Amino acid sequence: MIKQRSEIRFNSVIVYSLVLNAGAAFMWPLVTVYLHNYLHKTLTLAGLTLLAMSCFMMLGNYLGGYLFDHWSPYKTTIISALISTSAIVTLIFFHGWPIFSIMLLFVGFGDGACMTLLNSYAASIKTRSTRSIFNVLYIGQNVGIVIGTLMVGFLLKHGVTLVFIATSVFYAALMIITIIEFNVKVDRRAPSNPVTPGAPVETNVGGMILSICGVVLAVYLAYALWESVIPVHMTNLHIPFENYSLLWTLNGLMIVIGQPFVNRIGTHFKLSTQTYVGVFIFAASFIWLIFARDYSAFVMVMVVTTIGEMIGFPGIPAWIDSLSTPQQRGKFQGLYNLFMSCGRAVGPLIGGIVLDYASYRELFSLAAGLIIIFAVILWAMNKRRVLMMTK
Repeated sequence: MIKQRSEIRFNSVIVYSLVLNAGAAFMWPLVTVYLHNYLHKTLTLAGLTLLAMSCFMMLGNYLGGYLFDHWSPYKTTIISALISTSAIVTLIFFHGWPIFSIMLLFVGFGDGACMTLLNSYAASIKTRSTRSIFNVLYIGQNVGIVIGTLMVGFLLKHGVTLVFIATSVFYAALMIITIIEFNVKVDRRAPSNPVTPGAPVETNVGGMILSICGVVLAVYLAYALWESVIPVHMTNLHIPFENYSLLWTLNGLMIVIGQPFVNRIGTHFKLSTQTYVGVFIFAASFIWLIFARDYSAFVMVMVVTTIGEMIGFPGIPAWIDSLSTPQQRGKFQGLYNLFMSCGRAVGPLIGGIVLDYASYRELFSLAAGLIIIFAVILWAMNKRRVLMMTK
């Protein structure tokens, strides 16, 4: 029996984030390539598979947060990791059609729950500020993504079975970390600032949380275009696919190297200000994307995109946690992950629909416009809330 600790260790949360995202990063770029090139299915079917996987991930996001608040966080985390691990191990032996797509649904569900539970556990750490926790968590997440995406590109040349074996190793490590490290007493602590009677409560901050989640939906909807339609756009411009892959290596390295410096500067600003600046830079990158015609332009756009991402994205879950009561932490972190998954799910679908009737110019303009609109709504909601609190 694993002895229960009083608090989860910070390093354990970081390693868990790295391992989880490395394992997940094996699957996302693999789905379309494997279904189309190996199982000879249509790109439409591949897109529908990704959409279904994202829907199950959203369900996992919600249930993970709900069970964290209302049941045993430890048992919920073990079950969630076990679901993903079992599905990946199954794919080692059975990866034809339709078992491949069916197992992806279980992977999506388990991963979605694990991501919400990870955020909820991280927010319960008392020895560090929530802001610093999520900033470092973001670095761990991106290190995992870089590891996963680089490995899957190399291993797929040697057969898809080897890919699933390597992925299973990561998920098995996730199970071990969960069993050993996550048996802690979660007291659902109050935020860093003492909770005064009546605030924050759901009736007061529900609109703010939804406004933040609206921004999350818009930015991840736009982000998903980088993974779906932009590689097609670049190859149409006669830019090799290998060059597109290098953009993600650039993105990951910039985050790993630059995020600690951004975090230090960010401590001098409010979470809201940091989010606004990052999100508007991120939106501006899509306006620039309209005019990109050669590889050097795409490199510069990715640099601007990553700068906006580094500034704006890590502080969002910390901002949500600062608005949460201890009893609502899992619920609100679940909403954050749910809207993130939703953006990733509908982004490729909207991209495909827009391109059927319009051009890349209209699609990138729509992406930038949606981000700006939701960011302005969030700014107005936050300003109204601040004015009400000062009365």
